[in-house]
Amino acid sequence: MRRPVALRLNAALATMALAAATGVVMSMPEASAATGTATGYATQNGGTTGGAGGQTVRATTGTAIHAALCGRASSSTPITIEVEGTINHGNTAKVSGNSCNTADGVIELKQISNVTIVGVGGGAVFDQLGIHIREASNIIIQNVTVRNVKKSGSPTSNGGDAIGMESDVRNVWVDHATLEASGGESEGFDGLFDMKDNTQYVTLSYSILRNSGRGGLVGSSETELSNGFITYHHNLYENIDSRTPLLRGGIAHIYNNYYVKLNESGINSRAGARAKVDNNYFKDSKDVLGTFYTDAAGYWQVSGNTFDNVTWSTPGSENNPAGPNPQSNTTVSIPYSYNLDAASCVPDIVTRTAGANKGLQVSNGNCSPQTPTPTTPTPDPTTPTPDPTQPSGTNLSIGAGSDGSGEAGGTSFGNVRDGDMSTYWSPAGSTGSISIKWASATAVSRINIREASGSEGSIGSWRVINGDTGAVLTSGSGAGVIAVPRTSLSKITFEITGSTGTPKIAEYETYAG
Repeated sequence: MRRPVALRLNAALATMALAAATGVVMSMPEASAATGTATGYATQNGGTTGGAGGQTVRATTGTAIHAALCGRASSSTPITIEVEGTINHGNTAKVSGNSCNTADGVIELKQISNVTIVGVGGGAVFDQLGIHIREASNIIIQNVTVRNVKKSGSPTSNGGDAIGMESDVRNVWVDHATLEASGGESEGFDGLFDMKDNTQYVTLSYSILRNSGRGGLVGSSETELSNGFITYHHNLYENIDSRTPLLRGGIAHIYNNYYVKLNESGINSRAGARAKVDNNYFKDSKDVLGTFYTDAAGYWQVSGNTFDNVTWSTPGSENNPAGPNPQSNTTVSIPYSYNLDAASCVPDIVTRTAGANKGLQVSNGNCSPQTPTPTTPTPDPTTPTPDPTQPSGTNLSIGAGSDGSGEAGGTSFGNVRDGDMSTYWSPAGSTGSISIKWASATAVSRINIREASGSEGSIGSWRVINGDTGAVLTSGSGAGVIAVPRTSLSKITFEITGSTGTPKIAEYETYAG
């Protein structure tokens, strides 16, 4: 039910009064964005623009940040929050509103979208206070320091993570941040940059992670494999025990990072994860790449890296270091363009550009710093009408299982659910079936069959079958988006009954909406 105008106006005035009392200054609406534009996997899945095109607000307390979020017309109204000063437990309180879901003692970006938080002026320091991103999308965090966030002791915040993402998070760009602790788990700290429970399309760039037991993870367990498509580039990892990062499933692109003093292990690819590791510089470290502390293998593609005074442990049942002569054991296709600095200049360019309060400089692709121009995107004056035939929400195939009929040479059933259009499954002939399956009943109302490049139009007639009961949900011809009666099932099968030549399915996506 819509609120009366008077009630909505009173709520807005109350929010403005709270903002004035807690250190936030509201400006007139203007086109605004963080300096530069997103890179890496954050450019995919529609891109990451944060609060571009919305109002700009200045905040000097955590409560003011929450008030700015809660003062929006809706939870998706774009906003840029410029932060200056020290944000801590004493000035960060819960604020209520229809466009926010906040909490005391943590910067809570929960169930919201289209937000930029950027440090300005003398700098923004989140002291013993973490940033929690949950059920959110299109978020930019730039030019901030987050330090000494604890999960035990006092005070605690955000489970001990400097920046933590979980529960259906999409499109986050963290840039020119300084994330640091003062010890490991025994001192009360956890990860500096953690992602779990279906977090995808994230980039961490030009940032410093240091003095912590754990750099960060992607996936909270060997069976929690719904995360991926993460880019790490031009970051400094210094004096970290492990997890730079720890990858469980999914795809990561790791390039032009400078690693110094990784004390126990570094990039830990496991549980089927695939990492493309290009032109990084590893120095004074141990076991900088491999699968560690598990027998669930992960994979890597390596090129152009420098290993300077790196030591390697002996392989064992739960220890598979990639060195002392790292070789690729997979291939990873990257869908976006990027420029690689030579590994030899990575220590210099990363030291000069990474971290908060460095002027937001970036590499020009030839090892020289440059300042990107501010971006001020012009909002589209028209709001497109959603196409009801297109799928919406999360692709449920990512992290699911798959099987089917015979495979043609060089393919696998898992290729249709890895989010990579360069891999595919083919039946042994012109017909065959491929299934997506889950451990428990999952609601599906649309699927999207995406053919591999060069084979578009090969698929002719088909049927979609409830794999639990054998019932035919729908039938037709040609690949693309297919609507089915919304059904809860643990297995859904796409059966090709006719085709031209040998069909190639790059992705078999499934959606609830």
